[in-house]
Amino acid sequence: MDLGKLLLDIVSAIVDSPDEVRITRNETDDSIEFVLNVAPDEMGMVIGRHGKIAKAIRTVVKAASAGTGKKVSVEIQ
Repeated sequence: MDLGKLLLDIVSAIVDSPDEVRITRNETDDSIEFVLNVAPDEMGMVIGRHGKIAKAIRTVVKAASAGTGKKVSVEIQ
């Protein structure tokens, strides 16, 4: 499963302007880090109240990465 595409699909469905969503993937031997960039005025939509949406996004991506054997993290900027 392509984790970057999964993350892009989830975030694009949440924001009003999905064309401004950018994802950078940084991979090492034992971990994968996704850096998610969205429009500044849509940051609240992605984070949600008290970070609930951000936590849910991270949970889904980590669950999808179970077969990779790597630690996966999502940073929202």
